[in-house]
Amino acid sequence: MEKIDIPRRTVYRLSLYQRSLQKFREKGLATVSSEELASAAGVKSTQLRKDLGHVGQFGTRGLGYGVVTLSEALSGVLGLSVLQPVVLVGVGNLGSALLRYSGFRREGFEIIAAFDADIDHTKSTTQEMGVPVIHSRELGHYVREHGVKMAIIAVPESAGQNVADTLVESGVEAILNFSPAVLNVPDGVMVNHVDLAAELGSIGFFTT
Repeated sequence: MEKIDIPRRTVYRLSLYQRSLQKFREKGLATVSSEELASAAGVKSTQLRKDLGHVGQFGTRGLGYGVVTLSEALSGVLGLSVLQPVVLVGVGNLGSALLRYSGFRREGFEIIAAFDADIDHTKSTTQEMGVPVIHSRELGHYVREHGVKMAIIAVPESAGQNVADTLVESGVEAILNFSPAVLNVPDGVMVNHVDLAAELGSIGFFTT
């Protein structure tokens, strides 16, 4: 499907709507109102309708949105109609936890390989997950050979930029960064930073 020019924040909210629709499907609901879907995604119904306007015309007045129809449409726009291959770099405590997370496949992503500089340390903890663990020196070759476009970085701050450089040079276009490193990448590469310590710091303000 040809890419639609959609604002970044809208794309993020579309993914929230898709996740909410998946839950409605699991409950066996055929239709959902804009108010119900917006509430499930944590946004206002006016924002929901504006966001969906970037994708197409959906919903019937008085009936709401067809759950399956809208879910499949959003899956197509987000590129989730087939499982998207992802590589994980860094198989420490956080990386191992991400490998164990079963929700990626439900959202349309599959970690097909993990990479680490210390294979002996990670081998015993990752064999049971069914994901091959490969030495980091093979990262660029593997990404190019398999045409991988998305990656997760879960390495220490000191290694973050070098890993990002290797991924970008090998063709990766989107990175989910759990490393504390602030990554410098070309304009065409999407990076989402997940700084767990910073997130805790921000909510900690409200507990005092």
